Amino acid sequence: MFEVFRSRKMLVLMLLGFSSGIPLYLTSRTLQAWMTTDGVDLSTIGFLSLIGLPYSLKFVWAPLLDRYSFPGLGRRRGWLLLSQAALALSIGAMFFARPGSHIRPFATVAFLIAFLSATQDITVNAYPADILQPNEVGAGVGISVLGYRIALILTGSVALMLAGYWSWPAVYLAMSLLMLATLLASTIAPEPVLTERPPATMREAVRMPIMEFFRRRGTVNASLILLFIILYRLGDSMINNMTTPFLLQTGFTLSDVGAIQTGVGLLATIVGVLAGGAVLSRVGINRSLWIFGGFQAVSNLAYWMLAESGRNYSLMVGTIIVENVCTGLGTAALVGFLISLCNPRFSATQYALLSSVMAVGRDVLVAPTGRLAELTGWPLFFLISFAAALPGLMLLPAFAPWQGPRSAAPLTALSGNKRN
Repeated sequence: MFEVFRSRKMLVLMLLGFSSGIPLYLTSRTLQAWMTTDGVDLSTIGFLSLIGLPYSLKFVWAPLLDRYSFPGLGRRRGWLLLSQAALALSIGAMFFARPGSHIRPFATVAFLIAFLSATQDITVNAYPADILQPNEVGAGVGISVLGYRIALILTGSVALMLAGYWSWPAVYLAMSLLMLATLLASTIAPEPVLTERPPATMREAVRMPIMEFFRRRGTVNASLILLFIILYRLGDSMINNMTTPFLLQTGFTLSDVGAIQTGVGLLATIVGVLAGGAVLSRVGINRSLWIFGGFQAVSNLAYWMLAESGRNYSLMVGTIIVENVCTGLGTAALVGFLISLCNPRFSATQYALLSSVMAVGRDVLVAPTGRLAELTGWPLFFLISFAAALPGLMLLPAFAPWQGPRSAAPLTALSGNKRN
């Protein structure tokens, strides 16, 4: 089952996942910690959450990365090298930043980091669709997320600990050197080979990804797929949005939540993604969506049990482990499915658009969950979150039947592209 992980592709994908994860906390949680310790007021810190806007809007300039390439480097490797080098320089520029006294240039550089990070993500997310064979998709997803999560640990927990001994500018300088080291991933990454030409004009790069997707899948089927992407993790997103308030209101301390939810939960998610990737490579994307979606829905009931029992440490640990493992499984299945939907000719744009559709369920539909929990109480809220996971599963027979093909056929059969 795990033989698929032993290839150069998997090493490249893990390094690219690591590279993709480095800037995220440096423009969000870690950045907020720096501003807080430097005396920036809470209203300004809250407003500067807009620094992360490029992550939601990256589909706007994704066509540029499908359309243009770099002589001698190629389309994917060229954009990877450019974005990684620019990220290393911009993160390093934070060495000169002083948020307490010069917030405007500080915010400008942070926004630039977020923009460059989103640009790197476009290519990193497209790359698996360009190089993976159908039976490698699950393993590729798992190993990429592993690298990403390791980067989050280094730029989150480790960076905060280092800040207790070093200055914040020194911490960011160290992170810039770490980012510079990720150029290794791009130098050893094979450039994907296409049998069809990439978009010849920007007009093609903007229009063709959408038109090709609906033409290939059919209007009705494509529409159901988009609805499914929104709904598949809705129940899980409701849980994620309210987990911390629930645990604190149940009587667990901040230390409990930080150590167990962040530490144990992160490890459980990694285990879930890796296991999910291995299983996906064996049983295929269709069946993985059914199996892991079912686990993901049922795991919400663990929180219902915890809400009914009250402050129970052993049950809390078990609940967080179960929920995060199942989240990892669901993530592996959904990301693998998104990759299978992309035509490598337009993979940067198509994946950026599909991930933006996914964000509707993750960010928009869950916005009222706090009010819902207030009205219903925690036990009923968690039962509702279980019910919210079912509509997405009910759409699966329309485009991912259980008896359908086990491999992600659209990756090759429908795109007509050759892989490395």
